[in-house]
Order: sequence, then C-alpha cells, then structure tokens
Amino acid sequence: VMANTTDPFAQTVHGTNPQYLIEKITRLKIYNCVYWKEQCFGLTAETIMDKAVALKYIGGTYGGNLKPTNFLCLVLKLLQLQPEVDIVIEYIKNEDFKYLRALGAFYLRLVGKVDMIYQYLEPLLNDYRKLSYRGMSGWQSMHMDEFVDNLLRDELVCDMALPHLVKRMKLEEQGLIEFRKSALDDEIAAAGEDSSDESQSESEDEQEKDQESAAPSTEKTLVSVQGEEEEDDDWHPTGNATSVAPSNDKEDKAEKSHHEDRRDDRNGGDRRDDKAREGDRRRNRSDSRDRGRSRRD
Repeated sequence: VMANTTDPFAQTVHGTNPQYLIEKITRLKIYNCVYWKEQCFGLTAETIMDKAVALKYIGGTYGGNLKPTNFLCLVLKLLQLQPEVDIVIEYIKNEDFKYLRALGAFYLRLVGKVDMIYQYLEPLLNDYRKLSYRGMSGWQSMHMDEFVDNLLRDELVCDMALPHLVKRMKLEEQGLIEFRKSALDDEIAAAGEDSSDESQSESEDEQEKDQESAAPSTEKTLVSVQGEEEEDDDWHPTGNATSVAPSNDKEDKAEKSHHEDRRDDRNGGDRRDDKAREGDRRRNRSDSRDRGRSRRD
C-alpha cells in the first residue's frame, strides 16, 4: 500500500491528487501488474530514467484484459514522485533516448502550465524519429511529431483523458505566449531570396540580349546615313566633299565634248538649210525673169 501512495510533499495538480489524473480502474490495473510490482518499487526521479531508457514502445492499455503498458506504469510513478520541473525539462531536451523524451512530454502535458506546455512541446514537432505504439488495436508505428501533435490537439491519448488545454490562438491574443515561428520559415525565406536572385539574373540576361539585338540595327542606320551623305557629296558640287575621283572628271569632260559636237552638228545643218533656201529663191527669180522676157517678145 505504501508503494501506491503519493509523495507527502507533492502538490495538488489541477486541484486534485496527481495520481487521480489517471482513471481509478486503470490505476488499479497498474497496481496489480507485474511490471509495477517488480520494476517500479523504490524508484526516484533519477533512477526512473534508467527504466525510461529501457522502454521499447509507448501506449496505454492493450489486450483483452486491457493490461497497462510499461510506459503507462512509469507515467503513474512520475505522478507519485512529482519531480521538479527542471528534471522533466531535461527529459524533454534529451535527444539520445526518444522514449525518455516521450515520457517527459506526456508527463508535462498532464501537470504543466499552459504556456510551459506550448514552450517545450512545440519544438518536438521537428523530431521525426519513429516510435512503436501498442494499444487495444495492436502494434502501430508512429513518429515523435505525431505523438506530440496528439498531445497538443486531442483530449484522449494513450487511453488517458488529458486536462483541458487552452487554444494557442487565445493565448496569443492575450499576449501570454509569442506567435509561433515555424522551422520552415527560414527555408521559405531562403527559397524566396533564391527565386528573386534568379528572376533578377533572368531580367539582366534579357536586357543584355535586347541590347545586343539593338546594336546591329543602330549600325545599319549609321551605315545608311553615311551612304546618303556620300551620295549627296557626289551629286552636289557645293557640298562638303573636297575631292572628286579622277574617273568622274573624265566622264564629265566626255559628256561636255559630246554635247558640243551635237551642238555643232545642229548648227551646221541649219546653215546648209539656209543656203539651199537662198539657192531656190535665186532660181525662182531667174525663172520669173525669163518668163517676163518671153511674154514681151
């Protein structure tokens, strides 16, 4: 009977004896099981760690007779001993033994304050180690983050009714706890920076391509403008051109001589026509004189 009593220096939890957080019928089954009588007798807050490290699974009750698991027996022993909060936090922070961490998280969920529960249990959501669970439906495989998520959300875990837990949103509105920062925030921010850097590099590449495509068109326009200026210089003697090619001088002289020859030909033809006309006139005069003489005769 003495092994089943609560530590006389233990304080009440949620207004009652800590052991009463487990239902009476389940407590009686724990008191009568072999593991409780052989392994849990005379344990302290330090020695119970050895038993927690040796655990192979978690769970509540199993089998047709609803036998309690070793995990549930150690939970009841912690409720009897009521170790200091610092010791329980060390259970939770231990990363080498996953079942010791699960035991500390479950105990803190039963007796801890609301802000302390969120403060120390939420970091365990980043622990993805596999746990073995034994319940009424047999063996199951689950992970540490699933187990902790059930502690924060569900009202019945390991066949035990958990105390009411205030929603996190209400505590944030009252300013009792800080807003939750997910472990993925840093990764999302890093991914956003990478995507922004890629977009900037892509925009820079596009600008370089646009500049490269615009360069040939500007060269073409410059070449065409220079060609037009050269043509203007060739056709206008008063232009900016200071020298003319020798071949152009020869062509100009040939054209001038050709025009002069044609002019001379025209003038010579006109002179011949004038001479012929004068000859015709003289003939006509001589003919008219001969006619007049013949008439007189």
